[in-house]
Amino acid sequence: MNMKSRRHIQAISLALAMGVAAPLLAQSQARMVGPDRIQSYWIMLNTKVDADVPNSGSNMDKPGCVAVTYMIGSDGVPQNVNVAKVVPQSDLGAVAKSVAGNFRYGPSLTNKTHEPVNTYFIVPFNLPADAAQRQSIIDACKLPGYNQA
Repeated sequence: MNMKSRRHIQAISLALAMGVAAPLLAQSQARMVGPDRIQSYWIMLNTKVDADVPNSGSNMDKPGCVAVTYMIGSDGVPQNVNVAKVVPQSDLGAVAKSVAGNFRYGPSLTNKTHEPVNTYFIVPFNLPADAAQRQSIIDACKLPGYNQA
């Protein structure tokens, strides 16, 4: 193989590697935005969301919450949806993950470049009528590190 062919192969290999690595790099460097500030970047377009709910599981009828992390990509679709916290322990994590995975977002007026952001969403389950008790359960699912603007 001559030197010119090697350079072409190296250039093509580098281009392919960058194509694979760029989305991963963008995700790791995406801004972390809490649920209370997400509307500055992305507006949820869904008016309702379907969920995959199992017929049975542990603590499915108990009051609780699930925090689900994800990155809103430049297309407004959640990527890398993960269950980060389940309070109390239950089988509701998969339900919350399916809910967040079905979200769709549009960029806010201030997000003209469609900047991807990492965020999280708290999915409440079986909350009591008392407002203070409800808030206490939701507060248990808040995640640290998402306070950046």
